Amino acid sequence: MNERWLLVGHAAATWALVGLAWTIWGVQYPLFAKVDAASFPSFHAAHTARITGVVMPLMLMELLAATGVLLFRPTGVARWEALVGLGLVGAVWAVTAFWSVPMHGRLAQGFEASAHSSLMWGHGLRTLLWTARGAGAALWLGRGE
Repeated sequence: MNERWLLVGHAAATWALVGLAWTIWGVQYPLFAKVDAASFPSFHAAHTARITGVVMPLMLMELLAATGVLLFRPTGVARWEALVGLGLVGAVWAVTAFWSVPMHGRLAQGFEASAHSSLMWGHGLRTLLWTARGAGAALWLGRGE
């Protein structure tokens, strides 16, 4: 496997998620509070269906790429860095499964301010985790030249 392509693919998946996470956190989730109560359940269902189709393939690509970086350790990537990178992916998946998904489950029943606030906090954490991953991906790309 060409290690440069592994680093490029890894960075592409990670940075796509960084941009998407910041957009969701700064634009999409705040708009949840602006949707009228009668329309919110159908709005939320449409949001969830559409965003899942974008986010899940990228998250799977990122997981595979981060695993590949650990297994094949391209030049310039220390083992501990690859482990931290994969650990951050695991943290994102854990926050998604144990925080974001349950809050979306509550919001599926109708808008609830406390669930919305919790969703914002949880997604803020995911955004920071992805941003840290993006910094690592950029660092690795820079070393690989």
